[in-house]
Amino acid sequence: MYRYIKPILDKALALILLTIFAPVMVLTAILLLFTVGRPVVFTQKRPTEDERIFTIYKFRTMSNERDKSGELLPDELRLKGVGKVVRSLSLDELPQIFNILKGDMSFIGPRPLLPEYLPLYSTFQKERHSVRAGISGLAQIKGRNNLSWRNRFRYDVFYARHISLKMDLYIIFLTVWKVLKRSDVNQDGVATAERFRGNINHKRRDDSENS
Repeated sequence: MYRYIKPILDKALALILLTIFAPVMVLTAILLLFTVGRPVVFTQKRPTEDERIFTIYKFRTMSNERDKSGELLPDELRLKGVGKVVRSLSLDELPQIFNILKGDMSFIGPRPLLPEYLPLYSTFQKERHSVRAGISGLAQIKGRNNLSWRNRFRYDVFYARHISLKMDLYIIFLTVWKVLKRSDVNQDGVATAERFRGNINHKRRDDSENS
């Protein structure tokens, strides 16, 4: 039953939060405009429930600085100043309120990853797409970007199989706590999580986990 009423609750809460955080979003956009530059909003294609592709919205926190050969500098060198603060406070996620209003995302669910990862998933890992993608999720409160890919998928699938109001409230509470502590935002030594490269040699093992 909760799976069916959750989208309604999401949109109602999104409208409330949009009203509350509108001034914060405007101020953040202005600060990023004069420090990071245009465009202020970063868009990218991501998969959500049933592997449906949608456009995700985030505030852009990294500059477009390039080296002498014209290649973008590493993420950790392009994330600094205002952008780094915005990322550490998770303010870059605020535009995803519009994704929730559009029905693409939920407040709680597996984080939407890159579409190019879809062919790399094992049958077990594909279960993360049986629910709508979320701004925060079980994997985020258990370690966020510091988790290994294997553990991240295990938490995502566990959530998809045991989705409930009680679990969502638990995740929301711990998400707020982690944001206030600014913990687990990045992996050690890098600005973002390392890329997922598949686990072909471990598919059988992954498919049997948590079954």
